[in-house]
Order: sequence, then C-alpha cells, then structure tokens
Amino acid sequence: MAIIDAFFSIPRPYKRVISVCIDLLFIQVAFWGAFWTRLGDFDQTRSVEYWYLVSFISVITIACFIRIGFYRAILRYLSVHAIFTLAIGSLVSTVVFVLATYFFSIWVPRTVAIIYLAYLFVLTGGARLSIRVFFSQLEMKRKPNVIVYGAGVAGRQLVNLLRQGDELNPVVYIDDNKKLYRNVLHGLTVYKREQLSRLITKFGVKQVLLAMPSATRSQRKAIICALVDLPVEVLSIPNLDAIVHDNVSLDQLHDVPIEDLLGRESVQASNQLMEANIQHKTVMVTGAGGSIGSELCRQIIRYQPQTLLLFELSEFALYSIEKELSEYITKRGLEIDLIPLLGSVQRINRLEAIMTTFSVDTVYHAAAYKHVPMVEYNVVEGVRNNVFGTFYTAQAAINANVSSFVLISTDKAVRPTNIMGTTKRMAELGLQALAEQEALKPNGTRFCMVRFGNVLGSSGSVIPLFKRQIKEGGPITITHPDIIRYFMTIPEAAQLVIQAGAMGKGGDVFVLDMGKPVKIVNLAENLVKLSGLEVKSEQNPYGDIEFKYTGLRPGEKLYEELLIGDNVNETEHERIMTANERFLSLIDYQQFLDRLDSACHDFEHELIREILMEAPTDFKPSDGISDVVWKRKQLAH
Repeated sequence: MAIIDAFFSIPRPYKRVISVCIDLLFIQVAFWGAFWTRLGDFDQTRSVEYWYLVSFISVITIACFIRIGFYRAILRYLSVHAIFTLAIGSLVSTVVFVLATYFFSIWVPRTVAIIYLAYLFVLTGGARLSIRVFFSQLEMKRKPNVIVYGAGVAGRQLVNLLRQGDELNPVVYIDDNKKLYRNVLHGLTVYKREQLSRLITKFGVKQVLLAMPSATRSQRKAIICALVDLPVEVLSIPNLDAIVHDNVSLDQLHDVPIEDLLGRESVQASNQLMEANIQHKTVMVTGAGGSIGSELCRQIIRYQPQTLLLFELSEFALYSIEKELSEYITKRGLEIDLIPLLGSVQRINRLEAIMTTFSVDTVYHAAAYKHVPMVEYNVVEGVRNNVFGTFYTAQAAINANVSSFVLISTDKAVRPTNIMGTTKRMAELGLQALAEQEALKPNGTRFCMVRFGNVLGSSGSVIPLFKRQIKEGGPITITHPDIIRYFMTIPEAAQLVIQAGAMGKGGDVFVLDMGKPVKIVNLAENLVKLSGLEVKSEQNPYGDIEFKYTGLRPGEKLYEELLIGDNVNETEHERIMTANERFLSLIDYQQFLDRLDSACHDFEHELIREILMEAPTDFKPSDGISDVVWKRKQLAH
C-alpha cells in the first residue's frame, strides 16, 4: 500500500510522461497484434516500411491524445467523457493508419485496421479503467459503509456525491417503493425496509442517511420509528431545492430534525390572514431578538411591510437580527424600512414616542422573561417585565392609535404553579381589561392574545440541551421521568400567531393546536438511538448514555394545559381555537397593579405572591419563594 501511495504521489508532469510511454507500448502491441491476429505470423511484415508505418502512427496518435486533452484526466476519477475522448483518439489513429497505408502503398489487409482499432481502444481504455476500479475498491475499503434510505432523485444525487468524496461509502439503497425492489441504480441494489437489520449486520453499517426531502412529515416519522431501535446513527440531507440545484455537500448532513420524530404536519398558511396586519403597514415587534420575536420578523418581511421596527433590550440580539434581515432585504431587492431600536418595555414614554413617531399599525409583543426557574429566582424583575411591561406597551399602543396589538402568551399561564406563568396570565388579564375599554371606541386598538406551548429550537428548549449532552457523552439530565410537554416548530408558531392576530376582534384569547403531548423521556431515548448509541440503565449497564433525573425545578409542572375552562370555539383556521376566559374590569385590574407596583418597589415577596394569588389567575404555587435575593436576606436574619 505504501508503494502504491508513493507511486501516485509522483508529480503530474512525470505521470503524464509515464502515460505517454505506456501508450506508445500499447500502440505497438495493437499494431503488431492486429497483423498476427489476421495472418497468424509476421512473415509478410518483416519489411522496414512497416516499422516506419508504426512509428508514424505512434507519433500522430500521441499527438492526437495530447491535443484532445486525454492526458489531463486523473485516472482515479476517470469519467465516461474521458472514455468517449479515448474512443475518438483511437478512431483518429485508425484513420491515420488506413490513409498512411494508402498513400505510401503499403500492403495491409483491410481487416487489420479494424482489429487495430479494437486492440488500441481496449488496451488504452482497459488499463485506465482497471486503475479506476482498483482505486474505487481501495477507497471503498477505507471509507465506512453507509445505507442510503431513498432511491429517488435525492438518493441518487447523494450516492454520486458520496462516491466523489472520501468520507462515506454507500453500499445499498432502501426504499418503500415496491417497483424499485431489487433494481440496481448507480451500481447499488434497492432493498426493502424489512431487510435493514440484516444489511446493517452484513455490511457493518454504522450510519443510515435519509434522502427523502419531499416525503411528508408523517411518512418520515414512520420511517424514523422503524430505524430508531437499530444500532445505527441516522442522518438527514437538506431540502429538495438544495438537491435539485446541486447545492448539497456532506457538511450539510445533519441529525434527524426533531419535528420529524413528532410527525406533526404543518398547515399551509393563509396569505390573506398573513397579509392583513402586515402588508404596506408599519409593524413593530418587541423582543425582536428572541426565539419567537426573531422568527416573527422573518415571517413579517416576507409579506412586504412598509416599515418594520425591531424593539429589543439586548444590544447583541438586536444587532444579530437586524444584520440578518438587512441582508435578506438587500439580497431580494425589497423596499422595506428596517428600524433597529434599543429599549425596555418598562419605559412607557420610550414606547409611546416610537409608536407615535413611526405611526405604528401593528404591534407583536414578544418581549418577556419566559424561563420558569430564572423568573422564580428573580421575581420582581419577572413581574416588572411581564406584567407591567406588557401593560405599558399596550397603553402606549392605545395612545399612539395602533390598530392591532398581539400578545405572545404561553400554556404556562393556565392554572400556573410558577411566577412566570402567573405573570403571563396577569398580562392577559391586562389586555382583556383594556380591550373591553377599547371596544367602546369607534376605532379602538384591537387586542388579542395567542397561547401556545414549547417551541422546538428556542433558547429554552430541551432539544439543543439533549443533543449537546449526547455529543459530550452524557449524562442526559431530565427533571422527572413522567414529565410531558407540547411541542411546535418556531416557524409554524410564528405563522399561526400572525394569522390569529388577523382574526382578533378585541380581547380574544387564541389557543394554538399543539397536537399530542410528548413524553420527554421518550424524546430523549429516541435522540440517543438515532445517534447510533444506547441508553445506559439497570437493564443495559453497558449502554452509552445515562439518564439522570434532577427533580422538578421551582414552579415546574409535570404537564401543561392550554385552556382554563371548556369554553373553546373553532375559528376559520383549523389549528387556531378561541377560548372564552374570565377577566377583570380595567378599574379592578388597575387596583391590582397599584398594589403589585408598591409590593415590587419594596421587595415584599410575600405580598407579591399574595396579590398574584388573589387575582383571578388560578395561581397555586408548587414551591416556596425562590427569589435568590430574598432567600439570602432570610438567611442573614
């Protein structure tokens, strides 16, 4: 092997000289072999004129090969085009052979030229193909074997890509199309899903590559469920557009998207609803740099607002989303005025000045502290931001004559057991109270709230945490073995929020259909198995990744709800429902706010909790006060 590697590490100019010398030898063999095949001996070709003839043919043939660029081809990557070029060169050489014998009056049987053509093509082409096959086999042995699931356009494109690279070696296709079973595509046989386990063992496969970008999510879920218990890592390719436009590279192979595991099909967005509060209008997004806020901005600019205001407290988050959106707008030549604004939702004068100055039409309020333990540890700031920040933003919208105001709420606002969920329910109550007042005006601000659960890939999602822990070798930390959650993708959540906001009449509480809840333990197990690893447990002590249960965090529930009562109605969108929730009058709500303001100012945590429990939030704390400053003071006393 070392000798072979040393030989092929010779500089290319020297390799070309060697190729020319070998081809000269092949021309001699083809020439004299043709005569021997036809005549059975060399008695009639002993004349010196035949040596002149073969020398002349050799020079012309090599010159032809050089002229058509045959020696520029790299042997280990020899293509069909190179073989076609060789055929042309051999044909030219034969024509020269025939013409030379005619003009120089050299006796040659007519069939000798045909035999010469065959010998020359087989010798020069066969030698090169042998080297090509040799290197292919050598590379295949060096590369780990993989199975490609999907024998369609994407799968065949992926196989070509893998063969050109030096990382993975495709050995077979798997496809659910019965018509393709046992067919051979690009040299690989197509097998059924049921044969996967046997093929994995036979070829020593450690990875299965999913090449089904056009399959529905439910179809992909069924396939992934079939793969999840097999001892292989499962990777996926990019979308079909990338495949079609040849933009795929091995670097783009990624873990199976978690939404494929959930099997939740997204619903086509209604353009009419998406455009209603956005197109040709001035739109403001608070918390524009957050997970939901940034996705809202991405969705909004697709529907051509006149101006988009990005309001964000974090300078870095604002810089990041403004840079991303600016590049998107420039690349597509859009005429959208993008305004980055630093500020806090707790500053009503700043909010009102912005909304008035830019004549804002629609506000999407996504600015909130949403991490349950963080708000438990920082109660006053959580209340100030989520309750007062929302109320101030809503009041500023009223004073600036904003047409539509949409609050991003959470399922944790339903019968909350933590401060975060309670503050979000208080925010909802504030908007409901303001909506009642605005409904009496001819052109009052329309307020609505959109309530949904966890979004995949958000800053607080468990999925990125689990993937990082798997990569580090574990353990995976889970709060409780029975904890369940609803999940939705960020783009789908943002689209549904915009559409729900367009349907709001005033004071509406919209609830998004989150599908079926998912048990977090099952989710973690599937992520481990799809990484080609095993869960370490008492039943399997030699597994790879251990699960560690840390216990419920302060204020955390085993399960979440989306509705307080049973009063829910359908809307024109199949994934959006509207709930009839009880609310306070503005006067009563203002009284709660005044008391809460005073308690927050004096850091009276017992009183803050008492006020939140008195309000119609259904707050039932699962833990004691967890605010870190308050607890330290208690220890000091």
